[in-house]
Amino acid sequence: MGIKQEFGKKIKRMRINRGLTQEELAEAVDLSQRAMSGIETGENFVSAETIDKLVKALDTSTEELFSTDHLKVSEDLRKEIDNKLDILSEDQVKLAIIYNVIKSLMKE
Repeated sequence: MGIKQEFGKKIKRMRINRGLTQEELAEAVDLSQRAMSGIETGENFVSAETIDKLVKALDTSTEELFSTDHLKVSEDLRKEIDNKLDILSEDQVKLAIIYNVIKSLMKE
């Protein structure tokens, strides 16, 4: 899969996670819904100006927008999660939050 397709999938995933419709995101970044659909499917790519608008509309950072952590293999992700949990092991509040997130994901 190419960079345009991966980027488009990431935009779509972030949009859905934030409860936005494709039309709402398109409007927020001053694009047509058709153009936004093309971005999400990887048919089109975005300009630097549109990237700035996407960062604001999705309430994210450029680093997160272009992060490829979601492409890591499960074993690598598991190790990173374990390392982060070790670091947080003393913070009972954060551990409770993580527990509740995992518990809610298991209900899906």
